[in-house]
Amino acid sequence: MSESEKARVFVIDDEESVIDFLSITLKKFGFEVVGFTSPKKALKALEEGESPDAVLTDLRMEEMNGLAVLREIRGLEPQLPVIMMSAYATLESAIEALRLGAFDYILKPFKIDEIRAVLQRAVETVRLRQENLYLRRELRRTYDIKNLVGKSPQFQELLRIVERVAATDATVLLTGESGTGKELIARAIHNLSRRSHRPFVAINMAAIPEELLESELFGHVKGAFTGAIRDKVGLFKAAHGGTILLDEISEASPRIQSKLLRVLQEKEITPVGGTRSIKVDVRVIAATNADLPALVREGKFREDLFFRLNVVPIRVPPLRERKEDIPLLVEHFLRKYCAEYGIPRKRVSPKAMEALMNYSWPGNVRELENLIERLVVLSEKQEITVSDLPQQILSQEVVLSPSQASKIDQDLLVGEELPTLEELEKRYIFKVLELTGGDKRKAASILDIDPSTLYRKLHRYAAAEKKG
Repeated sequence: MSESEKARVFVIDDEESVIDFLSITLKKFGFEVVGFTSPKKALKALEEGESPDAVLTDLRMEEMNGLAVLREIRGLEPQLPVIMMSAYATLESAIEALRLGAFDYILKPFKIDEIRAVLQRAVETVRLRQENLYLRRELRRTYDIKNLVGKSPQFQELLRIVERVAATDATVLLTGESGTGKELIARAIHNLSRRSHRPFVAINMAAIPEELLESELFGHVKGAFTGAIRDKVGLFKAAHGGTILLDEISEASPRIQSKLLRVLQEKEITPVGGTRSIKVDVRVIAATNADLPALVREGKFREDLFFRLNVVPIRVPPLRERKEDIPLLVEHFLRKYCAEYGIPRKRVSPKAMEALMNYSWPGNVRELENLIERLVVLSEKQEITVSDLPQQILSQEVVLSPSQASKIDQDLLVGEELPTLEELEKRYIFKVLELTGGDKRKAASILDIDPSTLYRKLHRYAAAEKKG
């Protein structure tokens, strides 16, 4: 083992003579040895970022026994090989140690060749695992970049940012309209990061009622509320060592915002009904299609939480801003769904592609993907033509007639008092919905707003009406 390849070993034993003996012996074999007579000091060194290749620990120690040390190390460094040593070995203690994840179990007095062989095997296992992890990460890098399809300057800049931020643990805030691929970007960041071998957990904050969201995120203890018949591990704990995506972060209630701020500041959570904090190592990526700075100004989103989330802001551009990517995306989805459904490869005619390029794609990449999947399944011809495209693609422009526009003008100002700007907006939205027959996408097109913005406004109007 060369100087540059020296493996680092922590030796934990409350007898100084054992540490001295192992230090002298193992150094002769090319190992770098760090000895600890205090198990707690060894664990503190691990917590502070020390990274040995293996750990040798005694089983019986006054301050803390070896099985407790093993449990703590499994929580801090799950892949770190831990070798138990004991002069008082029993079958039960050996089985328990191996059940808890010990790499091996050796007896005192030592056989030097046995310790050397076990340590070399442990170090080789770690290095092989690291090499495999590196290869998997490189494969993921290739795979993920290929899945992020686009040649436009905006998208290429986005990819450059993704690769740079993936190498760090910085918190990321993804912004952009619905359907632009924010979750795909979040997964790419995770898969290109050092956390790629750990979990990626995503949660849509808007899809879960507030009363359940706290338990989903942070877990709960048995008896915390009616129906809590057992402890529940929350998503932050499930994502330990990995990445969590908080989608639709703008929908978080003030209480949830407060708890999220604590997680970002203190790196710990407290389950619902619990009294003990739990340390978590999780990279946070938040995503939203809302204007968070505006919500901060309106007092609807905590400014301190916004600053904590907005460490690396990444805007995912809408498809209408990168139309040169549409042919690439169409080809990508054609390949994907023809292969998935076992259908011979289809192509899109030049005229049909022109129509796709001219469409504004309010639903962004998701809308395009859904359309291509539908065309692959339903089109009986090998070539997809203009006649296969839905009507809204061919005639997306929705223009109000002069009589309709006049009717809106008249209806908006009905009443003795002039309405507020907010009331005027509300009346205008409902009038456009009435004239489009309740077609929200068409109404959003006329209003020149994203459909998701229209849905949120309608939801807010309904909630206000219910309260009133």
